[in-house]
Amino acid sequence: MRVYEELFIVKPDAVTEEVDAYIGQVKEIITKAGGSIEKEEKWGNRKLAYRVQKFAEGGYVLLQFSATPETIHEIERRMRVTDMVIKFITVRIDEKMKKIEKRRKHREKRAARKPPPPAAPPAMPTMPSEPAAVIPGAPAPAMPAAPVAAAVEETTGGEQ
Repeated sequence: MRVYEELFIVKPDAVTEEVDAYIGQVKEIITKAGGSIEKEEKWGNRKLAYRVQKFAEGGYVLLQFSATPETIHEIERRMRVTDMVIKFITVRIDEKMKKIEKRRKHREKRAARKPPPPAAPPAMPTMPSEPAAVIPGAPAPAMPAAPVAAAVEETTGGEQ
């Protein structure tokens, strides 16, 4: 059995009971074919990225399950003929899950080989208790800004 995600969008004006009944039908198809449902999520009404069948929003439903390819064909056939469903997509995720698991194991193996990080150095005090000593040959520390009157003379050329 392969693991799939089925995301479908129902009309925003669809009654909650009808949506629940349709989800029940899809679950029944899966279980009768020998599959199992791992997750069911109703995301509620959301705005669509673009208009679909004159609808600007729709109710999103996500199902994650394991089933055979024949079961997927039957589910998709029913989605196409159901008026309530305006858009759907089926994605096989078991291959992706295998890749993620392989990457996680590789990361753990690499982390086990690395030595632990050294302890952090002691924190520096925020304010020194004494002013810093002047080092011979080093540039002088910055001087405070000149008075405003001197700046005015420079910009006006000495005339006021």
